[in-house]
Amino acid sequence: MRTPVVLVPGDGIGPSISSSVVRILDAAGAEIDWQLHHAGAETLASHGDTLPDETLQAIRDIGIALKGPITTPVGKGFQSVNVRLRKALTLYANLRPVESLPSVLTCHTEIDLVVVRENTEGLYSGIEHEVVPGVVESIKIMTRTACERICRFAFEYARKRGRKKVTAVHKANIMKLADGLFLDCFHEVAEDFPEIEANDSIVDAACMRLVMNPHQFDVVVMENLYGDILSDLCAGLVGGLGVTPGANIGDGVAVFEAVHGSAPDIAGRNLANPTALLCSGVLMLRHLGKDEVADRVMNAIRKTLSDGVTTGDLGGKASTTEYTEAVVARL
Repeated sequence: MRTPVVLVPGDGIGPSISSSVVRILDAAGAEIDWQLHHAGAETLASHGDTLPDETLQAIRDIGIALKGPITTPVGKGFQSVNVRLRKALTLYANLRPVESLPSVLTCHTEIDLVVVRENTEGLYSGIEHEVVPGVVESIKIMTRTACERICRFAFEYARKRGRKKVTAVHKANIMKLADGLFLDCFHEVAEDFPEIEANDSIVDAACMRLVMNPHQFDVVVMENLYGDILSDLCAGLVGGLGVTPGANIGDGVAVFEAVHGSAPDIAGRNLANPTALLCSGVLMLRHLGKDEVADRVMNAIRKTLSDGVTTGDLGGKASTTEYTEAVVARL
């Protein structure tokens, strides 16, 4: 039985790498019924909006989407499509697995950790005002509901994927009420998962520990701002955003995406690296329970990279098409 998935190609290199991912997943036997919809800067001219209602409704109805990189038009009045999607669909959990890949040179090897970021509140609530001229106040919102929800998501993900430890990252030594609430919720939720080790780390110490020895971490969970920063830090440990998948997940709906930019300077030149979006596709397959196909695709990616078939951003000479066909040949 084929599974419907909304495909949002995006802007810039988005259509190219989306086509690559569709080609590979179809060849792998994923049995996906792709439903094409559009969003982004290039959609503004044709639909009058960067996130058309029909695209949003399709994702809401089907519950699963794979989205390429999207450009937010420069100028006032245009909110990020990613932010609009998260708010409209209550995609409260940002999931960023971080895994070492062959032939990608980094300071550390054999990294395998997962960053779970709360998506809906914290300082990213955007509640700011000027108290007096020259003095601005930015308010950090933390609620028990959101704190418990993201912590439970992290532990449930760890249990489902056979992970052994979940670490809460916080600054409760300074923000005793806000981050203190998050930390309290974390340890309360941890009691429901006795088979999983639970510990916590102050955010600045966690950054140092991640750089020095990332292997000591398994699943890390944190509020919005820390998650935005640490997810990119962790991506840097394995080669950057070009090889890192991402997902935004809520109750009954999930959007899997490339977390890098739309790279308009190389759009249409057959140079883009589809690995990040392809790995997001693998993450989507696992979410759908298609683990066997996900393993097949991931093994093909690893074999392709091990054989030295890489795009320019990873030091190779393969075009997008050549890389795509190389992965297909190794399925």
